[in-house]
Amino acid sequence: MPRPEALARRAVAAALAEAGAQGAITVLLADDAAVKRLNGRHRAKAKPTNVLSFPAGAPGYLGDVALALGVVRREARQAGRRAADHLAHLVAHGALHLAGHDHLEAGEARRMERAEARVMRKLGRPNPWKEGRPGGRMRGAT
Repeated sequence: MPRPEALARRAVAAALAEAGAQGAITVLLADDAAVKRLNGRHRAKAKPTNVLSFPAGAPGYLGDVALALGVVRREARQAGRRAADHLAHLVAHGALHLAGHDHLEAGEARRMERAEARVMRKLGRPNPWKEGRPGGRMRGAT
C-alpha cells in the first residue's frame, strides 16, 4: 500500500469535515500484535481488531485511532477490496467515532454508515456499504 500515512491524513481530514469537528487525531498504523495488546488492555479481548478509537477529552485533541495493518489487509483481500480503500474507510470510521458518531443502535449505525459513504466519496474511494459490490456491507469496525 503506497503512502498509508498520507492516506490516513486525508481520511481524518475528510471525516472531521463531514462531522463538523475540529481537533487533532493521532493515527497509529501498527502490526496485529500491537493492536491485540491494546484490544486486550482496553476492551478485554485477546485478539487483534481492525480499528480502535481512544477519545482524549482534551481541548483541541480528539484522541487516537489505532489500526492493525495485517487485519486491514486480510479483510480487504477477503472482501475483494483494495487495501488502501479499506484503510481509508477504517481511518474515517475511527475519526468519526472521535468526532461523536457511534453505531450501537440501528439509527446511529445508519447515520454513521451514510457519513462514512460521504467521506469515501470525498476521497474518491468506493462506498464500503454499497450493496452488490464485492464485500459490500462489511462489518467489524470498532
